[in-house]
Amino acid sequence: MVLRLLLQLHDSAGRWRGCPEIGTFRRMRYFVSLALLLALLWLGLSGVYKPLLLILGAASVALVVWLTERMEVLGAEHDPGTLSWRLGAYWIWLVWQVVLANIAVARAVLDPRRIRPRMISAPANQRTRVGQVTYGNSITLTPGTVTTRLDSDSRQLEIHALIPEAVADIEGGEMGRRVQWLEGKP
Repeated sequence: MVLRLLLQLHDSAGRWRGCPEIGTFRRMRYFVSLALLLALLWLGLSGVYKPLLLILGAASVALVVWLTERMEVLGAEHDPGTLSWRLGAYWIWLVWQVVLANIAVARAVLDPRRIRPRMISAPANQRTRVGQVTYGNSITLTPGTVTTRLDSDSRQLEIHALIPEAVADIEGGEMGRRVQWLEGKP
């Protein structure tokens, strides 16, 4: 079903309708890698392998792949297949940062004198907008910080930080460098 959908998405010249400057093989790789990634995520999160749920999962994956083509977003700035092992390594590092931030916020809750809310600005030096959004979302996922604004043109994030430790971590720039590493070389 997904393969038939993919085959219908190219024109008579063999180019993909949504993005003709990208070759057929690369476009097909984009869609196959997205479909595989979504299918693995569906299977991993559901934990139930009954026929009806498998059919619904396949339909959901096909719908998302079709919507991705219609919105012309796949391949524009990212390819799910190119993240490979870097994404897993980044997630492991991010989970550890979330644990550390949880401990810092819990300490601040127990001793409210540690809480000193502050708005700060940080550079978003990532290569792509997807990288900038990933950086902003990673900051928001970390307890004690929330990205309130991303200005892609000036490459700046506005961040609300609850405790001074969070401000020091953001100003240190480690998370920004990790997201740049996740994006790979230009």
